[in-house]
Amino acid sequence: MLKRTLLLAAGVLCLAVSSEAQILKKAQGILKSGGTGTGSVTEGEAGMGIKEALEKGVSAGISLLNKENGFFGNDLYKVLLPPDALKAEKTLRSIGLGGEVDKAILQINRAAEEAVGFAKPIFVDAIKQMTITDALNLLRGGERSATDYFQSKTTASLTSAFSPVIDSALNKTSATKYYSALVTKYNELPIAFNKVNPDLKGYVTEKAVKALFDQIAKEELAIRQNPGARTTELLKKVFGGKI
Repeated sequence: MLKRTLLLAAGVLCLAVSSEAQILKKAQGILKSGGTGTGSVTEGEAGMGIKEALEKGVSAGISLLNKENGFFGNDLYKVLLPPDALKAEKTLRSIGLGGEVDKAILQINRAAEEAVGFAKPIFVDAIKQMTITDALNLLRGGERSATDYFQSKTTASLTSAFSPVIDSALNKTSATKYYSALVTKYNELPIAFNKVNPDLKGYVTEKAVKALFDQIAKEELAIRQNPGARTTELLKKVFGGKI
């Protein structure tokens, strides 16, 4: 009986020592990391840093795209006719209406160029909804983890908010009028078995939002990889240390 009691006491002592060691190790780790697990960066700073990086990407995208030829003169972002209108485009060009096709494409791009100028408050409001926990996880993530998360969580709401802006720009640049006239001419042709939908708003909205997210991703990658892209003290602190 005495032997069993001694063995039991020894076991309890070992567990206590082990637990104490683990607690001590954890405490040392917290002290070493500045109390947050993110180097000398606080959770608040990490959250603000991620949001600032995303906002910087939005600003960079708008600066690139919200100007003449921002879309039209950019091979990567130029908005062509919707996929279901490509056959119509080929047919119309073949019967001498290439000039009208080109005019429609130009005005569609002019609409996108104008519309992205109104995107910043819409995007920034969405960025503000991110939680500190989200930001911390994204800070430790991959090269475009913040952009991917932001895109997956906000595309639907951003599209909904941005759609009226695109619609207004399409009307202001007469893109809707030119495209509708083009589609009407095609649909009246005897060879037009599959009628084309003249509604442009959803298509151009999707293209504009996608272009802005692409720019956000490029800016995030630059901030993560290139110290020179960290243009504020907060970005230098948050992205400069080991996370």
